[in-house]
Amino acid sequence: YIEEGGTYVLRAELPGIDPKKDVTVTVADGVLTVKAERRDETKQEHRTEFRYGAFVRTIALPAGADEDDIAATYTDGILEIRIGMREAKPEPKQIPVNTG
Repeated sequence: YIEEGGTYVLRAELPGIDPKKDVTVTVADGVLTVKAERRDETKQEHRTEFRYGAFVRTIALPAGADEDDIAATYTDGILEIRIGMREAKPEPKQIPVNTG
């Protein structure tokens, strides 16, 4: 991943797939999941070859990632996912434990 001007950017090389049928991008509870499956069939006179391949990645999003501001594009075999960033959340606050 890289960060560009307040946007978290992920890129994956996925040549030879149909992004409308073969790619699924989901986000839930701060985790982005990318699934892709390549199916290829080559027919010749007396034989047919099938090639399959699956790709699954889960990525924990950084603090401040806006799950409502995510866009995915597929161009020239590259899947690019852009995630908007909000202001970073404050650091966790430690709560003192009192004794009774």
